[in-house]
Amino acid sequence: MTAATTFPRSPLGQAGRAIPAAGQLLPTCAVRLIDRRTGRPHRINGSPLVLFTRRPEEAAAELLDGRDPAVWEARVEPMGT
Repeated sequence: MTAATTFPRSPLGQAGRAIPAAGQLLPTCAVRLIDRRTGRPHRINGSPLVLFTRRPEEAAAELLDGRDPAVWEARVEPMGT
């Protein structure tokens, strides 16, 4: 016999934001990797690293994966209104 566990569904996501209804688009955000020592964005071949996404928590986690949190921070900036 296998016990089934059900969890109540919450309208809030992990970051406390409401989960959009089906067909509703999330706002696009720019996620930047910032060096805390200088306050400047990380650059690759002279260009600042910026990820444009509708899932900023996932993008920030990916950028910070394997990096020292004392040195690096991810900044999320919503685009548009």
